[in-house]
Amino acid sequence: MMRLVGNVLFWVAMVGSCTSSIYCAMVLVAAVRFWMRRKRVEAAPRDFLPPVSVLKPLHGTEPGMERNLETFFSQDYPDFELLFCARHEADEGLRLAQQVATRFPRVKARFVTCGEPKPQFHNAKVYSLAKLDAIAANSLYVTSDADVRVGPGYLRAMVQTLRDPRVALASSVYLGTTEGRFSSQLDAVGKSVEMTSGVLVAELLEGMKFALGATMATRRESFEAAGGFDDLGQFYADDFVLGNRLAGLGRGVTLATHVVRLMVQDAPFALSFRNQLRWMQSTRRSRPWGHLGTGLTFAMPFGVCGLLWGTVAGHAGLGLLWLGAMALNRWLQAAGILLALGDPDWLRGTAVYPLRDALGWVLWVASYGGDKFYYRGAVYKLQDGGRVQAPEEPSREVPWT
Repeated sequence: MMRLVGNVLFWVAMVGSCTSSIYCAMVLVAAVRFWMRRKRVEAAPRDFLPPVSVLKPLHGTEPGMERNLETFFSQDYPDFELLFCARHEADEGLRLAQQVATRFPRVKARFVTCGEPKPQFHNAKVYSLAKLDAIAANSLYVTSDADVRVGPGYLRAMVQTLRDPRVALASSVYLGTTEGRFSSQLDAVGKSVEMTSGVLVAELLEGMKFALGATMATRRESFEAAGGFDDLGQFYADDFVLGNRLAGLGRGVTLATHVVRLMVQDAPFALSFRNQLRWMQSTRRSRPWGHLGTGLTFAMPFGVCGLLWGTVAGHAGLGLLWLGAMALNRWLQAAGILLALGDPDWLRGTAVYPLRDALGWVLWVASYGGDKFYYRGAVYKLQDGGRVQAPEEPSREVPWT
């Protein structure tokens, strides 16, 4: 019996170690490719400067949000407007944006409300975007979430991606950033490395066929071409659907080389786990086959299998070596991605990434445990394709980050 267990552990560890090592090599190739393209783009002139509307849906406030908003008012760009939308005038996020605006009187800013989403808008962010689309003065849009923090050259960099009229949408990868507890740091480094690794490898293999909603540069007509706000508002991962539909129509979807910061809020482990699981469940519904294959890209679980095999088979030293090899695999992946993104704190992120890889695998397994997720007093259900089924409770809100 122990021999059978040992054989199973050996082959599981061997197959997973091979697939994760192949994936690591692909990530490193993609990271070098992205880094080289990023350097070329940074050296090119940024002289395409049409008027642009920045669309920012808001819902409540959170630590660090004031600084996030300030970075958008501090843009080095000749002609832009900032448009903010919340559900109600009393929304704390909207009030905070209005307070920040008083310190930047030369920046054109408008503040509107949209009320509660209509029944078909299970995604409240898209409902706010529909309102902002109706009042925007310009045909070129940059959208961003409230937890995004940027530098003064952000708008110049993002707008350059629309210089080619064939490009309908460009989105950015991001560096997860937090000053919170260790559970939040694992979440942040996962957003930096795990997410970016998948994006860059997908782009390497098949080009961009999706979008990342943290920040996007797009055209007014892109939303209508992708089905309109009424339809997009039924999806949890509206950004993925928007980019996927535009790519399917042959409209240019690209990955910007500009990197923004995504501010990860401090949260206890249980809450952080639940938030991350929600996105894993969404990915499983949006890209079912790709999500299934993701299980073979993790390394640490197979290193643990190798360690267990060594223990069972009487080769404890080889088992430890196997586990160490998988940790090295993840250190290489993390270092390659974080350096390509220009993270000045890449060493710390690299050091903890093997633990994040193990946690990522647990989240991946848990994502197959059901289709329901809890958020702010209501239970939602994900359907095939990533559509959201409304809860029985009065709240129809779906979160965004």
